Amino acid sequence: MKNTEIEIVLEFVEGINSADIGKIVNLMSDEHIFIDSGDCKYQGKDFMKQGWINYFTMFPDYKIEIIDIIGGIPIVGIFGYASGTFIGMKNKNNSNYFRIPASWKAIVQEGKVVYWQVFCESKQIEQIVESNK
Repeated sequence: MKNTEIEIVLEFVEGINSADIGKIVNLMSDEHIFIDSGDCKYQGKDFMKQGWINYFTMFPDYKIEIIDIIGGIPIVGIFGYASGTFIGMKNKNNSNYFRIPASWKAIVQEGKVVYWQVFCESKQIEQIVESNK
């Protein structure tokens, strides 16, 4: 087990940035809660495993760029950027790439991420996906 909540969250982000489903799943609690930028709530490690697989299928180079991270017991806040390229690329003018300001709230308990919420304006991402249908 890692020493601090911040170290666990940094390892979780490392798993996301390398699209390492095994690492991500290993760091999630069984009852893991994910809340997306549209305030939709998803729960359960198995459900989220498939969710991450699907997301990396659409955005295989998805990355979290950390500018600042703060934390205590049990909440960690991350501030930075989210970026990625939509794989369903019909447009050839680089309009499938996004890099947007974002923040995340994580709650860590007993060495596992039990809660992961993303805050960002997702309109650009939605437009990319919609324009490639």
